[in-house]
Amino acid sequence: MRSAFFSLLWILLPAGVLLKAAEPAPLAAPPNIVLIISDDQAWTDYGFMNHEAIHTPNLDRLAANSALFRRGYTPTPLCRPSLMSIITGRYPHQHQVIGNDPTPDRSLSDEEYSARKADLISRIDNWSTIPGRLKELGYLSLQTGKWWEGNWSRGGFTHGMSRGFPEPGGRHGDDGLKIGRDGMDTVFSFIDDSVKQQKPFFVWYAPFLPHTPHNPPERLLQKYRNDSRPLPLAKYYAMCEWFDESCGQIMDHLDQRKLNENTIVIYVTDNGWIQRTDDMDLPDQWKQSFAPRSKQTTYEGGTRTPVMVSWPGHIKPADRNDLVSTLDVYPTVLAAAGLQSEDDLPGLNLLPALLEQSEISRSVIFGEGFTHDIPDPSQPEISLLTRWCIESDWKLILTYEAPADRYAVVHGINPQKPQLFDLSSDPFERKNLAETYPDVVERLAGQLQQSWNVSKTPVGL
Repeated sequence: MRSAFFSLLWILLPAGVLLKAAEPAPLAAPPNIVLIISDDQAWTDYGFMNHEAIHTPNLDRLAANSALFRRGYTPTPLCRPSLMSIITGRYPHQHQVIGNDPTPDRSLSDEEYSARKADLISRIDNWSTIPGRLKELGYLSLQTGKWWEGNWSRGGFTHGMSRGFPEPGGRHGDDGLKIGRDGMDTVFSFIDDSVKQQKPFFVWYAPFLPHTPHNPPERLLQKYRNDSRPLPLAKYYAMCEWFDESCGQIMDHLDQRKLNENTIVIYVTDNGWIQRTDDMDLPDQWKQSFAPRSKQTTYEGGTRTPVMVSWPGHIKPADRNDLVSTLDVYPTVLAAAGLQSEDDLPGLNLLPALLEQSEISRSVIFGEGFTHDIPDPSQPEISLLTRWCIESDWKLILTYEAPADRYAVVHGINPQKPQLFDLSSDPFERKNLAETYPDVVERLAGQLQQSWNVSKTPVGL
């Protein structure tokens, strides 16, 4: 009877059903991809992250329709190296764009210093990029907003706004920095033209928002002004909502063009920000518009970011607690498009776990912090200030040799010993547990060294 039963199944069911589990139907076309990157925004500063004042209704809507990773991280807390890591899928010590600019040197002529800038930009030529790989499948790709690595074409884009260095104003985006602040027509026209050409598209939307200058529209500023809130803080809050409005315009345009079901929207931040206000107790030499423990630091305020991945009909919305990195964007995007990633990437392809609603196969993530200016990009260790890793709820920060006075001022810490935090009970990293749990410090320090074997010795370890 068993033999007769299975024979009947073979007759009634399509061939192969009994050989393997059902698979999703193949896509009619590669998905469109929109990558949204906010600029200088804290991980707390969204409605969906329960901020008490900031309104982000559009990003809240995206979060509700995404796999939302509340524990996302950028591997480095400064914009240029962070963006380079996103587009190449590599750590800064790998791609060697470890800071924003070559170190100023008065002994150099303008031509010599420009040559150093050009050399730094040339590092992108050594690596595959997201748009460069997508071009293999006929994707059209648009660069808007922040872009440091020369002309947009150098990153593999087919279209772009930023002419790049050495054009006037080409340091980090020139004309591309207008997007969001000065309308969204460039993005909308690109999407519409791609649809007309029946080409899949990739949009790099990295607006200069909510980055300084904090000059929000008066209608938004008035929502946040009150007698108890410092004006700089009200301006920053308004900038976050202004950025949110621009994200909503992109999502609305996709909806109006009926592109949602075959468009993946990914959201990340390049690095964190805590707004400085006059009531803060800061050292006299502090000159930054941001507060300590945020931008340029490897604390949560500098490295943590929510990460969202939306793909209606394919990825089920979920609120997730997995550890993810912006290094995961590169392999995930390529996999979604049907491309094979390089074998040596440090990030993970998140797509299988997202489609199957399973856990991410990762136990620890890593990051690093360098000086703002770069003495020699070919020797990243020279500029190394800090390294960090997170395993479950443990976070270890190690400090490396650097001018202690400047380091302490910029980072707001005592750089003379390791720092260990339990993020589950201390998400703002106020209580250093390194002396209480030396075994955890030793284990995580060893994992850091395995991830990148440096010759520098951490201070106090």
